[in-house]
Amino acid sequence: MSSKIAVLPSTVADQIAAGEVVERPASVVKELVENALDAGARAVRVDLEDGGKTLIRVSDDGEGMVAEDARLALQRHATSKIRSTGDLIGVGTFGFRGEALPAIASVSRFELETSVDGRAAIRLRVVGGRVEAAEEAARQRGTTVTVRGLFFNTPARRKFLRAPATETRAASEALSLLALARPDVAIALTSDGRVVIDAPSVERLIDRVHALWGRELADTLLPIAYREGPVEVTGFCQRPSQAKPAGRKAHVFVRGRPIRDPFLVRAAEAGYRSTIHPGDRPSLLLFLDVSGDAVDVN
Repeated sequence: MSSKIAVLPSTVADQIAAGEVVERPASVVKELVENALDAGARAVRVDLEDGGKTLIRVSDDGEGMVAEDARLALQRHATSKIRSTGDLIGVGTFGFRGEALPAIASVSRFELETSVDGRAAIRLRVVGGRVEAAEEAARQRGTTVTVRGLFFNTPARRKFLRAPATETRAASEALSLLALARPDVAIALTSDGRVVIDAPSVERLIDRVHALWGRELADTLLPIAYREGPVEVTGFCQRPSQAKPAGRKAHVFVRGRPIRDPFLVRAAEAGYRSTIHPGDRPSLLLFLDVSGDAVDVN
């Protein structure tokens, strides 16, 4: 009897992996900007067209890649971030799995242009996971990734994308979290030529909060700094008198990485119970710093 089990072609495997990594344009923005930050970028610009369904472009001034590394970056589990399981303990980068670029490239018309020295550069064009062209180019130091026609080859997934305004809003929210994590990096977002985020590099976190949340909300926040044992908490909490039933912001970061943890938010809100009206919810921006071996980022 002939064998019924076969190893999937890499293009098929990458499309399956893309289902876990790439849900919508906001996912692409998050992954590409995290790569830019890990590459030491001091300025990151994101451009969207049609909510990211037609075009997503992320440009940075990070360290760039040599041609060999650029090609390797399009292979699954190729990464510069870790070398062994031991490196997973205390990993300090946003990304480390080496899945994002091949996953994105497998479901789009993808272009990667990168240079390490501001002179020689390589430009790779990929369609549906297949490298169609590799050529020399000239550009400044850094990397630009252009994603066109997201999910062009998986129409069932493309039809679930929302209206351009909704997708733009989701991308803006994802980018805002990274901008809060790294106020020292200039972050910009445009959508169909319209400026959505313009956050210059700043030294103080509160100045980044002003740029992203607006001065009216930011001026209701109080700084916090608390340490107990190995845990340090910094950030901002809202004055009880300014808490509202709606429109609040509540974000938690652990070791500089944005996370979703309703338990931590509820624990912080519990301290307000005797000082706010029932139904009101305070805005919170909390940064938890703990030792690397206390967090499983995997």
